[in-house]
Amino acid sequence: MNPIRLDSFDVFAAIVRCGGFRAAALERGVSSSALSQTMNALEEALGIRLLNRTTRSVSPTEAGQRLLDRLAPALSDIQLAIAEVGELRDSPSGTLRINAPAPAVDHLLCPLVFDFMDAYPEVKIEIISDAAVIDIVEQGFDAGVRFGKQLAQDMIAVPFGPSLRYAIVASPDYIARHGLPVTPHALVYHDCIRRRFPGGTLVTWRFARGNDALEVTPAGRLTVSTVHNELQAALAGRGIAHVLDDYAKPHVRDGRLVELFPEWSPTLPHWFLYYPNRRLPSAAMRAFLDHMKGYDWRAGDQASF
Repeated sequence: MNPIRLDSFDVFAAIVRCGGFRAAALERGVSSSALSQTMNALEEALGIRLLNRTTRSVSPTEAGQRLLDRLAPALSDIQLAIAEVGELRDSPSGTLRINAPAPAVDHLLCPLVFDFMDAYPEVKIEIISDAAVIDIVEQGFDAGVRFGKQLAQDMIAVPFGPSLRYAIVASPDYIARHGLPVTPHALVYHDCIRRRFPGGTLVTWRFARGNDALEVTPAGRLTVSTVHNELQAALAGRGIAHVLDDYAKPHVRDGRLVELFPEWSPTLPHWFLYYPNRRLPSAAMRAFLDHMKGYDWRAGDQASF
């Protein structure tokens, strides 16, 4: 068997995790051809094909998947060892990769990260906006942000930011043309801006006041897939929107939107930032957690998108 470079296994894992040579090359800051040469040398040294390659996709062969399953813990230990060596430096360094849904990124994670970067200039941050529930360890993330019910049991979860609430909003122009609904029950007579999750289901609007609870599946001419487009449509007078209060507040303050029946808007659980409990976090991750604990979320409240 020809000599094998240990970093070839890390390249192999990155290609599978990223789903292809080009994405893995972008992540690692090298060329696709360099990764291809590394994989060719690894497969030749092992005498077996590890990847199925087509013009559209790359996936591990049965042998490749078996090797990857055995390699994953070892690669994780190597990365941890490197991080622990880095802790001997005067200040935290390295890269933190965090996965979070867009609302958490817009109103919590970005303001916090921007502040953290000033305090720790040697730490690099990569933020991936994603609403899907993923395995952050398998996908190479240091941490993720989700609601509590979406977390795996083997994760450490830390409350992230203040509690949440949804706001029902419409533009003054829409209200002038279509009238002002007084309660959520009147929404059936109005043009609501619907939003569809990536999985295909429509967002359900939930209301509560005292002992009364109500769920509304909105009806309307316009359906979008992002909260930014829903807010954009509301500002354009295209209908009534259901968005997190953080998105609505600056526009309500400047009079471009009107909040409807706020007494029916229940307080929701806050987000959680979570990370694996298998090992102690790196110095950079510990610094980020400490910075988060002392962060004034009201200061970041002005950074609404």
